[in-house]
Formats: sequence, structure tokens, C-alpha cells
Amino acid sequence: MFSVTELAKMLGHSGGAVGNACETLVVQGGAERVGSKPRLYRATPKTAAAAQAAVPPQPTPGPTPPTPRQAPSAPAQASTAPPGGRPQPVTRPNGQQYHPRALAQLPDVEALHKLREAGVAVLLYGPPGTGKTSLIEAAFPDLITVAGDGDTTVGDLIGEYTQDANGGYEFIYGPLVTAMQEGRALLLDDATLISPKVLAALYPAMDGRRQIQVKAHKGETINAADGFYVIAGHNPGVHGAVLTEALASRFSVQIQVGSDYDLAASLNINRTAVRIARHLATSQQAGEVGWVPQLRELIAFQKIADVLGTEAAFANLVGIAPLEDRDVVAEIVTKALGRPVTALALGRQL
Repeated sequence: MFSVTELAKMLGHSGGAVGNACETLVVQGGAERVGSKPRLYRATPKTAAAAQAAVPPQPTPGPTPPTPRQAPSAPAQASTAPPGGRPQPVTRPNGQQYHPRALAQLPDVEALHKLREAGVAVLLYGPPGTGKTSLIEAAFPDLITVAGDGDTTVGDLIGEYTQDANGGYEFIYGPLVTAMQEGRALLLDDATLISPKVLAALYPAMDGRRQIQVKAHKGETINAADGFYVIAGHNPGVHGAVLTEALASRFSVQIQVGSDYDLAASLNINRTAVRIARHLATSQQAGEVGWVPQLRELIAFQKIADVLGTEAAFANLVGIAPLEDRDVVAEIVTKALGRPVTALALGRQL
């Protein structure tokens, strides 16, 4: 078991960056958190595979590196296609491919690059599973992510004192400070679930001051390095998600993100499933149903179909719909298939 402090010393990186990396590994199953005061982590059976998949960034040959006044440039893989051609897929940190979509007559990845260079903060909003986080990860390889919820504290953003191996206490910077010091992009995922009082600690870093005071650490002043950039995600309709006027005013560009069903079809997802999703999306716009399977659910549908068969995948599609919408979803699926379909359930004993 290792604390964040121990790992940071061994790796020679900031505690905030190491802590964020550990939490990412926990989410991906590549590590397990076994303590909170201090945070302690240990390996899992997936850790070795995660290590093998990790490729250290290679130095970029060629032109002189950007001057300190420039934001970090995107890697070659994030560039758009030659004029007249389709933009190439961009590889996300988890190895999955992101297929750029149109935004203001540009590939969305390129549009976000330009907005970062101009220092214009962006809020992406839309239902869960539509690809907001995927787009941001594809656009910004230097991304640090904060997974927001109602329990997020100022300490989770800025940092807090953590007990070290010797029984003493050391202040470990949080992801906001790390992003400011290293000039990196910071994603506030589910930002509208975070308490407005907590978010207020972020605002001085986003306005003309571009600095914050860490009151818990002797009132230290942290100035944002060039390249520091904040982007946020918002899921309207999710319980507890509130887009306050103070938060909205910090994000000059607000982009709606919906599922690209044409992309779903091009990914060889079952065409009937895609057609059902389109039908439900039309019904949602008419106020007849509240739930629609997004791209995430359609990708999962195909994986389930490959493992358990198409019949089970359609039954599961009905079963994951909220109770208040399940009958409508079952009716639409039944009509599309020409046979009754109910939620996936266990049968009699074999």
C-alpha cells in the first residue's frame, strides 16, 4: 500500500497530479483505494495490464517548442484531416478512438483548441452518455479531471493536509492548483453537482486575476501558468444538477451535446437498435417519453449482443429504461422487432 505522498516522492511528480492519476486508476480498475486519511492505494490484478498499456510521451521533434505565452499545442494525432478530407479519429488516453463531429464549421476537437488558445471557457451540456467527456479527453491530452458530486469540497479542488508515512502532515495540492502550476486543462465533470460555495474557490483563477489564495496553506498565492484552461460538463435533468448564474457566466461558450446516431450506425451497431433510439429521440422531443438511449447505451448494446445475443441485448435495452418510461420503450421495441420484448430477467432454475 502506498500513500499519495510516498508515490509523489518516488515518481518525482506533484502530489496533486499523482493523486489524480491514482483516482483515475481506481475508476479504471487498475488500482484500489484502501484508505482515506491518508489516501492509500494498492495494486489489483489489472494493474500490470494498465502499466503495459501506458506509453510514456515521446519528445516531439522538429520546430522550436512553444514560447511561455502560448498554450500547449495538441499532439499530431489530434490534428484535422487534409483540406476536403474527413478528420481522422483521435486516440483518447484509454486507447479508444474518438470520431470528431462538426462544431461551428470545424471539427469539434479543432474548435476546442482554438477556444483554449483564445482563453474562452467552454461548458458542454447534454444527457449522460452523449460523448462530452470523450470529446474533452480527445481535445486535451494534458487534461486533469475532477469528478464533481455533492460531496466535493474546496480541499478536493485546492488541496489539503495529508498524513505522511512518518506520522506528520504534509499539504498535498489538489487538481486545480496542479493544473494552474503546470498550465494544463482542467475538466470539471458534472460541475453543476458541486456546491456553489465550493465552485467559488475556482472563480478567481478563471477571471482576469488568474490566481487563487490557498488559505489552508499559509495563504499562499497560486498564479496560473500560460496554458491553464477550465472546461466543464453539465447533465441537465440529473437530480441535484443546478447551473447557477455565477457558474454559467464564467463559461462564455455553452455547447449542447447530443448523441450522433449516424456515428452509431457507422460503428456497426445493430441498425434496428439505432432506429429504435432515433424513434425514442423523436418521441422525447414530442414529450411522449423522458428517456432515450444515448451513444453509450448503444455501444453497450452491441457488446451485450456480441456476448449474450441480440435477443438479450434488446431485453436489456428495455430493462435499463427508467420505470416511468419502460412500458413505452417496451412497446416501441416490440413494434420494431415484431415480437413481445420484456426486461431482461432470470428464468426458471435449470
